[in-house]
Order: sequence, then structure tokens, then C-alpha cells
Amino acid sequence: MSHNDSTAAEGRGELRDQPQRTGTTGTEGAAPALTALSAPAPSGEAHRWLALAIVMAAAFMDLVDVTIVNIAIPSIQRTAHASVSQIQWVTAGYALAFAAGLITGGRLGDIHGRKRIFLLGIGGFTLASALCGLAANPEMLVASRILQGGMAAMMVPQVLSIVHATFPAHERGKVFGLFGAIVGLGAVSGPLLGALLTEWNLFGLEWRPIFLINLPVGVLAWILGRRFITESKAPKALKLDLVGVALVSLGLLMLLYPLTRGRELGWPLWGYVCMAGALVVFVALVSYEKRKAARDGSPLVELSLFRVKSFAAGIAVQTVFGVALGIFFLVWTLYMQVGLGWSPLRAGLTGVPFSLAVSTAAGMSVQKLVPRFGRKVLQAGALVMGAGVLLYLWEAHRYGLAIASWQMALPLVVMGAGMGLIVAPLTDAVLSEVPREHAGSASGLINTVQQMGNALGLGLVSVVFFGEIGDRLAPSQAGPAFVHAFQHALWWVAGIMGAIFLLMSALPQRPAQHMEGAADEELPVVEREPELVP
Repeated sequence: MSHNDSTAAEGRGELRDQPQRTGTTGTEGAAPALTALSAPAPSGEAHRWLALAIVMAAAFMDLVDVTIVNIAIPSIQRTAHASVSQIQWVTAGYALAFAAGLITGGRLGDIHGRKRIFLLGIGGFTLASALCGLAANPEMLVASRILQGGMAAMMVPQVLSIVHATFPAHERGKVFGLFGAIVGLGAVSGPLLGALLTEWNLFGLEWRPIFLINLPVGVLAWILGRRFITESKAPKALKLDLVGVALVSLGLLMLLYPLTRGRELGWPLWGYVCMAGALVVFVALVSYEKRKAARDGSPLVELSLFRVKSFAAGIAVQTVFGVALGIFFLVWTLYMQVGLGWSPLRAGLTGVPFSLAVSTAAGMSVQKLVPRFGRKVLQAGALVMGAGVLLYLWEAHRYGLAIASWQMALPLVVMGAGMGLIVAPLTDAVLSEVPREHAGSASGLINTVQQMGNALGLGLVSVVFFGEIGDRLAPSQAGPAFVHAFQHALWWVAGIMGAIFLLMSALPQRPAQHMEGAADEELPVVEREPELVP
């Protein structure tokens, strides 16, 4: 869904330097880093676990925010009178801002203090949530969502850093196990919470409570975070690359804006010129990043990583996988609520088997299957997910408007199982052959490109879904038109899964497992889960 369905901490870069801690809980001492871990000075057992609960709450809030919004999209479109492109930007704007700011957010934490940037991020995220909930029109909602994504990019990368600065190596396995539980809980609870809040129409606010619910959580986390989180910095943190961020953002905007607006405007010439210009911007980005690396060794994108075949292929897989998820989850919720006329609650409950299948398969793939079968597990996941898409396509065609929730369960379980086989071990597979000194930058880039792919997929919804729906439909025509458009979009998703299967052949046969506790110098990665349900 959007997300991703969900967040644990972001596997991000720039953690390999030894941070210097200044005790804000009455304790001084050196914090663990990735290359030379040393146990943190005792700061009080209760304080450490309270700090963990605070960053987990922030991670959970970000995760649920993505999934909760997806299921409310039809309500937002109906009551806020939002256009097709505006509802796409409600989700794509968040993903784009999150992706563009992710690596910079991590570096800001290393430079200025992870606690400080975390509090800035969660405070801004809470304020942006209030602005979303109070939005007077679709334009204000889109702008507030973009702000929310940018603040999440400040907040989320600090989570893993704070865990490393707070817990010694031998305890982190337990901590990351708790993060996994949070991801699973968010995958199921986000859509159901969004469905309930939308269905209940609290105080006549329609969809607005899905954003306003962040306010008490965010305010409490900010207050407690000031008290219990210990500050840490990296003395040798990489410099900011604001020009790189600007070029990435400009290129993506020049690509996405014509895609989302082109259909409504009749595909004007300027749209094609703008998309072509995006390629020029990306070429300029590559040229600038080369010069930046040679000048001070702190580019936004470490281009030398792409000389590693498995990493280049893995980045392609992450990007294309993000495109598939961006397309599927938005059109799925529109298909169920607008095409089939289902309530948000029924749509949310229909997605539960999918979420459970993802969580179950993800656990099995990491613990049992990948250590034994290696890359074949990921390739099998792509085939299984593709098979689930084709099965869904067949059922949607066979039953049409009469399809029931229970009839969707089988294809959703198959799709979820396939996705679970991919999402959990993919990051380790991509990082397997990356030089250790670049592991931090590589992991940050992996998560960034998946969010960019997600934003691109959401932009493509105008082409693969709304492009199949007429501009002026009678009420009796809306259902069949949405069912047909959903089937058309599923063909695209199935084709993308086939491409992912082929790209995976370049991944290592036996992906290395960057598991916590294996070696002090290894990089543990807790990946941001993709959005699981609408």
C-alpha cells in the first residue's frame, strides 16, 4: 500500500560512523555503531524501553497512515469533490516527498542529532496530519500530504539509528522481532481502522478522522521523546546533497505530473515535452553526482554501487515492484468501493486474508526458505504473485459485479503469499555483493527507489485504469466500466511481475543474510514494508 503497507524502521545509510552520545537521560557514553559496536552506557532499563516504544509508535503511525488513506480514497473523492488526478496525488504526493527526502533525512540526523531530527519529523508529521484533516479543498489536502511525506522522511530514518544508539548488539534481535510484530499489526489494523473511521463518520467529519487520529499519538510521542530518547550523532557524517535532492524531485515531478493530468487535459504537447525533459534532468543528475563524489565523497546517490551487477538488478526489481504495488492497491480500492459499490468496512475486511498471507509468507521466507533455496524463493514469489493476479483477473471476469468477498479470498491469499516471499529477503539479496563500506548508502537507496516506483505506479493509474473509463458515465455504466478497467490494470500488474521474475535472475544465488548479531560490523536492515491493502 501505499504500503508499502507499512513501516518498521527504514534501512538507511550513514549509520556506519561511530556516534557520540550526549546524555539527555542523565547518562553519558559512546553509542554502538555498525562498524565498531560498543555497549551503550547504562541509561536505565525503563528509559531504554520507553524510547523504543516511542520510536515504534512513530513507525507504526507512518505505516498505518499509508494504508489508512488508501481505503478512504473513494470517500475523499466523493465528499471533497476531488478530481482523478487529485486523488492520485493524495497518495503519490506522499510517496514522492518521502522518497525525495529519505536519504537527506538520515544525513540530517547524523549531522544535527538523531533525537533532534526525529522530534522535528514527528512534530511536523503531526502538524501535517492536522492540516490534512482540516483541509478546506482538494488542493490543500494534496499540499498537506506532500508536507506529511517530507516530515516522514525526517522521522522514519532516525528510528533504526536510535535503536542502535540505545540497545547493545545482543539485544537488537529481540528489538527487531518486535518491529516485525508492529509491521504485521499495522498491515492488518491500518485498513480496518481506516474503514471503521470512514464508516462511522464521526461528528459528520467523513474521512477526516483518518488524519486527525494521528494528533494525540504524535503529541504524546513528541513529549515523551524529548524526555526519554538519548541524543546521538555521527562525527563523520556525510554532507547534504541538496542539489541532488532538487534534481531528483524535479525529474520525478516532470514525469509524474503529465502522467496524472494528461488524460484530463487531452494529452497536450507540453506533457510529452515535460516527460522527455525529465530524462534530461536525470542525465544531469548522474553528471552532477559524479562530480559531487569526486569533490567531497558525499553524493546523494553512490553511482559506483551500480557497477555491482546484483545491486543494479536489485534496484531495478525494487523500482518495478513499487510500480506494481502503486498501480494495484489504488485501483483495487476503487474497484471494490466505486465499481462494486461496497462499503469501506467490507473492502477493508476483504483485504485481511491478503495481509495475513503476506506476514506468514514473509516470516517463512526469511527463517526457513531463503537459507535453503536462495534466490529461487524470490523468483518463486514473483511467479506466485503473478499467478494470483491472473487468478483474480479470471474471477473478476467470471463473476463481474456479482463477485463476493469470499470469492476474492483465494487469489488474494496467493498474491499475498507471493509478495511475502519477495519483500522480506529482497533487501539482503540486493546488498549481498555490495562492499561493506557502502552498505549504509545502498540500503537507503533501496528504500528510496521503491517509494519512487510506488509514486510512478500511482501516476500510471491514469493510463492503465482511468484511461479505460469514459469521461461521462451514467450511474448504470459505472460498475461495469470500473470492473473492465480493473481487469485491464491487472494485466499490467501481471506483466510487471513477469519482468520482475526475469530481473531477479541477476541476483546472487545465495543472498547473504544481514542478520543482527551475526557480526558486529554487519548492517541490520529493517525494511519499510510496501502497502499491503487499500
